Order: sequence, then structure tokens, then C-alpha cells
Amino acid sequence: MKEFIIGKNDAGQRLDRFVDKAAPLLPASLAQKYIRIKRIKVNDKGAPRDYRLSLGDNVKMYINDEFFARPSEENAYLKIARPRFDIVYEDENILLADKKPGMLCHSAEGYDYNTLIANIQSYLYQKGEWRPREENSFTPALCNRIDRNTGGIVIAAKNAAALRIMNDKIRAREIDKLYLAVVRGEMRPREGRLEGYIFKDAVKNRVYVRDKSEKGAKSAATEYRTLCVKGGLSLVECRLLTGRTHQIRAQFAAAGHPLLGDGKYGVQKGGVGAEEKGQLLYSYKLTFSFKTPAESLEYLRGRSFEVQNIPFVKKYFDNCEK
Repeated sequence: MKEFIIGKNDAGQRLDRFVDKAAPLLPASLAQKYIRIKRIKVNDKGAPRDYRLSLGDNVKMYINDEFFARPSEENAYLKIARPRFDIVYEDENILLADKKPGMLCHSAEGYDYNTLIANIQSYLYQKGEWRPREENSFTPALCNRIDRNTGGIVIAAKNAAALRIMNDKIRAREIDKLYLAVVRGEMRPREGRLEGYIFKDAVKNRVYVRDKSEKGAKSAATEYRTLCVKGGLSLVECRLLTGRTHQIRAQFAAAGHPLLGDGKYGVQKGGVGAEEKGQLLYSYKLTFSFKTPAESLEYLRGRSFEVQNIPFVKKYFDNCEK
């Protein structure tokens, strides 16, 4: 329980607004409930959420201490009353989440509690699978990341052993990922490989594709095959042979076929897809192609998982014939 005496700077504001500031990690829906069931009292009595606080009022909050902490990425899961994300697969060691375009994997600049990792941690916390007060060091974590405006499968580890093994497998490129992309025009040939060198400008958060090696540039290779062509657009399946920043987006743009909706590497001048707010790219299929022992995750060897319904596929390529 925490007790507050209302001073002149807090007088006059609604009770629910004050609670939001005093307990910044308490979800709004839970705050409303606690006011309603009188776990939050004013002058030892229940009060409606729109009660206007007066100078000298005594506000008592009978809620857990963690809700009063300063918000950070580490405790953001507390702010989420109802985790919102789609689960592709889950067992006692890992969770495969379908991250939707527009959602961050982690907080970027500043504090953003509605990230994928915060939603996953909240989900595991509410299920009782993760008990942060009893953990000395481990916190459920993401093993891979996807750009904000790209969708797809993200791996989350539920325990330290799974996190270590998955990180090792990712570094050893023993996890195969396939992407779907919508590109402008038709690829010639319809399937093949894009190769070159990628130079990253960290200041501009942008990469540049070069035909020849140069200082600071890294080799990049992407295999692709065209699945459908319709309305001046192509649906292309991509496999990364290297894992460079913005690799698919930059290489297809350099080849003259930018991704639809890509404002950084594409051209947005009206026409089809002008309403798209981000690149149409989805990491839709993941295969655990283990080549070496996987210890406690050996049961995943050779298994594949796939996102079945991707909105942009239906939107642009419904009933499309190859």
C-alpha cells in the first residue's frame, strides 16, 4: 500500500489521471477496476474515477509495489493488461510469434511499452510461466529481430538454455528463413540470385549496394523465385544467404524492382500501392535446419513453421496464376 497527500499541484485533477501518474505501470483497465472495487480510496472511502481531488485529500492505493516503479523496457510488461500478438508455435522452451508490421520488437528511442517483447513477457508472466521476482538473471528474450514495418516470425526463448542454443544456431546459420515480398515489375529471370556488396551508413540508417568490394562493404547474396505476377507487381519468395541490414529491400531496389510501400529504397509517386505505409515484406516461413546437435531443442530439428494468412498476398495476388 502507498499513501499520497494531495498538494496544490495535484489538486483539481481527476482521480484516475492522478493514479496513472502515481502508478505509471498500472494498466488503465486495472486502474479502473481497482477504483471501482475500492482498492484505491480517497479519505478512506471509495470514490468515482472522475472525482476531482482537493488539497489535503488522502489517497491510498492497495496495489503491488512494482506498479509504482519508473517505466523502462525491463518492466514494460506490467503495463500490458491484455497481451496482443499471434502465436505460430509454443512449447516449454520457445515461442514463435507472428510480429505484425508496425510493431517494434524492442523499444527504439525513448520508452515504448507496447513492443513485441513486452507483450510476450506479459503473456508469460500472466500465465505464471515466468516469475521475475524469483529469477536472478534470466528474462524471456527475443532471439532474432525484424524491422518495425516488416512482419514475420520472431523466436522468443523462455529459458536460458533455449536462448543460448537458439543464438548459437542463428550465428551458425542453422535456421532457414523465407520471406515474401511484393516488388514492382517482373523479375528477369523469374528466379535467381542477387549478389553484390552492401555498405551501411549508420548515421542515415541506410545501406547502399555496390557491384564491387570497397572498404566497409560486406558481401550480400539473396536467392529469389517469382511466385505470382499481377497488375505490374510480382510476389517473390526470398532466401537470405547472408544477413545484412535491409538486404532484401536494398538489393531489389538496386535491381530496379523496389518493394511496394518502401519509402526508403522505393519510389512512392502515386499509382498502385501508393497508400501503403511500409514495405510489403514478410518473414513467413522458418525451418530449424540444424546441422549440429541442438541439446534440449533437438526435437525441433527439421521442423518448419509458416504464417498462413498474409494480408498483402490476398490484397494484390488473390487468385493469381503463375
